[in-house]
Amino acid sequence: MTDEREKVVKSDAEWRAELSELAYKVTRKHGTERAGTHDDFPKEPGVFRCVGCGAPLFDQAQKFESGTGWPSFWAPIDPEAVETSVDRSFFMRRTEVHCARCEAHLGHVFPDGPQPTGLRYCMNGVAMTFEPKG
Repeated sequence: MTDEREKVVKSDAEWRAELSELAYKVTRKHGTERAGTHDDFPKEPGVFRCVGCGAPLFDQAQKFESGTGWPSFWAPIDPEAVETSVDRSFFMRRTEVHCARCEAHLGHVFPDGPQPTGLRYCMNGVAMTFEPKG
Protein backbone atom coordinates (compact mmCIF):
# COMPACT_ATOMS: atom_id res chain seq x y z
CA MET A 1 0.00 0.00 0.00
CA THR A 2 1.32 3.45 -0.87
CA ASP A 3 1.67 6.17 1.72
CA GLU A 4 -0.99 8.77 0.89
CA ARG A 5 1.16 11.50 2.48
CA GLU A 6 4.32 10.76 0.51
CA LYS A 7 5.03 13.58 -1.96
CA VAL A 8 4.48 12.79 -5.64
CA VAL A 9 6.88 14.49 -8.05
CA LYS A 10 6.72 13.92 -11.81
CA SER A 11 8.11 15.64 -14.86
CA ASP A 12 5.91 17.84 -17.01
CA ALA A 13 6.01 15.14 -19.72
CA GLU A 14 4.80 12.52 -17.24
CA TRP A 15 1.88 14.71 -16.11
CA ARG A 16 0.95 15.41 -19.76
CA ALA A 17 0.97 11.67 -20.54
CA GLU A 18 -1.13 10.71 -17.52
CA LEU A 19 -3.79 13.44 -17.45
CA SER A 20 -6.44 14.49 -19.93
CA GLU A 21 -5.70 17.77 -21.71
CA LEU A 22 -8.18 19.65 -19.50
CA ALA A 23 -7.02 17.99 -16.27
CA TYR A 24 -3.43 18.90 -17.17
CA LYS A 25 -4.38 22.52 -17.92
CA VAL A 26 -6.28 22.85 -14.64
CA THR A 27 -4.04 20.94 -12.24
CA ARG A 28 -0.58 21.69 -13.62
CA LYS A 29 -1.10 25.13 -15.24
CA HIS A 30 -3.57 26.58 -12.69
CA GLY A 31 -6.47 26.72 -15.12
CA THR A 32 -10.18 26.74 -14.40
CA GLU A 33 -12.79 24.58 -16.05
CA ARG A 34 -15.99 26.17 -17.31
CA ALA A 35 -18.70 26.30 -14.62
CA GLY A 36 -21.19 23.44 -14.78
CA THR A 37 -18.98 21.09 -16.78
CA HIS A 38 -17.72 18.71 -14.07
CA ASP A 39 -20.11 18.81 -11.11
CA ASP A 40 -22.07 15.68 -12.01
CA PHE A 41 -20.56 13.37 -9.39
CA PRO A 42 -22.77 10.69 -7.81
CA LYS A 43 -24.68 11.76 -4.71
CA GLU A 44 -23.85 8.52 -2.86
CA PRO A 45 -21.39 8.32 0.05
CA GLY A 46 -17.79 8.39 -1.10
CA VAL A 47 -14.47 10.19 -1.28
CA PHE A 48 -13.22 12.74 -3.79
CA ARG A 49 -9.58 12.04 -4.67
CA CYS A 50 -6.91 14.04 -6.47
CA VAL A 51 -6.86 13.13 -10.18
CA GLY A 52 -3.07 13.40 -10.18
CA CYS A 53 -2.04 11.26 -7.23
CA GLY A 54 -5.17 9.69 -5.74
CA ALA A 55 -4.88 11.43 -2.37
CA PRO A 56 -8.21 11.66 -0.50
CA LEU A 57 -9.35 15.30 -0.49
CA PHE A 58 -13.04 15.64 0.37
CA ASP A 59 -15.86 13.45 1.64
CA GLN A 60 -19.32 13.50 0.03
CA ALA A 61 -20.69 14.44 3.48
CA GLN A 62 -18.77 17.75 3.22
CA LYS A 63 -20.18 18.63 -0.21
CA PHE A 64 -22.96 21.20 -0.61
CA GLU A 65 -24.83 22.83 -3.46
CA SER A 66 -23.32 26.30 -3.82
CA GLY A 67 -25.07 27.24 -7.05
CA THR A 68 -21.74 28.16 -8.64
CA GLY A 69 -21.45 25.25 -11.08
CA TRP A 70 -18.33 23.88 -9.39
CA PRO A 71 -18.17 21.17 -6.72
CA SER A 72 -18.13 22.92 -3.34
CA PHE A 73 -17.21 21.63 0.10
CA TRP A 74 -17.21 23.19 3.55
CA ALA A 75 -13.97 21.43 4.62
CA PRO A 76 -11.34 18.99 3.34
CA ILE A 77 -11.37 15.40 4.56
CA ASP A 78 -8.20 16.21 6.55
CA PRO A 79 -6.76 19.70 7.02
CA GLU A 80 -3.37 18.37 5.88
CA ALA A 81 -4.79 16.98 2.60
CA VAL A 82 -4.72 20.41 0.98
CA GLU A 83 -2.45 23.43 1.13
CA THR A 84 -3.17 27.02 0.20
CA SER A 85 -1.29 29.92 -1.33
CA VAL A 86 -2.07 33.47 -2.42
CA ASP A 87 -3.31 33.76 -6.01
CA ARG A 88 -3.01 37.27 -7.46
CA SER A 89 -4.10 36.43 -11.01
CA PHE A 90 -6.82 38.33 -12.89
CA PHE A 91 -6.28 41.47 -10.77
CA MET A 92 -7.74 39.74 -7.71
CA ARG A 93 -6.41 38.32 -4.47
CA ARG A 94 -7.76 34.83 -3.83
CA THR A 95 -6.68 31.81 -1.82
CA GLU A 96 -5.65 28.97 -4.12
CA VAL A 97 -6.12 25.37 -2.94
CA HIS A 98 -3.78 22.64 -4.08
CA CYS A 99 -3.16 18.99 -3.26
CA ALA A 100 -0.64 18.67 -0.45
CA ARG A 101 0.74 15.48 -1.99
CA CYS A 102 1.34 16.40 -5.68
CA GLU A 103 0.70 20.18 -5.68
CA ALA A 104 -2.13 19.90 -8.22
CA HIS A 105 -4.17 23.09 -8.49
CA LEU A 106 -7.68 22.20 -7.27
CA GLY A 107 -9.49 25.52 -7.05
CA HIS A 108 -9.96 28.27 -4.46
CA VAL A 109 -11.41 28.68 -0.97
CA PHE A 110 -13.74 31.54 -0.07
CA PRO A 111 -15.16 32.74 3.28
CA ASP A 112 -18.82 32.49 2.15
CA GLY A 113 -19.68 28.85 2.84
CA PRO A 114 -22.06 27.17 5.25
CA GLN A 115 -21.46 26.26 8.86
CA PRO A 116 -19.70 24.67 10.60
CA THR A 117 -16.67 26.29 8.92
CA GLY A 118 -18.14 29.18 6.94
CA LEU A 119 -15.81 28.20 4.08
CA ARG A 120 -16.49 27.27 0.47
CA TYR A 121 -13.83 25.13 -1.13
CA CYS A 122 -14.75 25.76 -4.77
CA MET A 123 -13.01 22.96 -6.67
CA ASN A 124 -12.53 22.10 -10.32
CA GLY A 125 -14.34 18.81 -10.84
CA VAL A 126 -11.81 17.68 -13.45
CA ALA A 127 -9.13 17.85 -10.73
CA MET A 128 -10.84 15.05 -8.78
CA THR A 129 -12.14 11.53 -9.14
CA PHE A 130 -14.93 10.04 -7.05
CA GLU A 131 -14.61 6.76 -5.19
CA PRO A 132 -17.89 5.38 -3.78
CA LYS A 133 -17.75 3.95 -0.27
CA GLY A 134 -18.49 0.33 -0.26
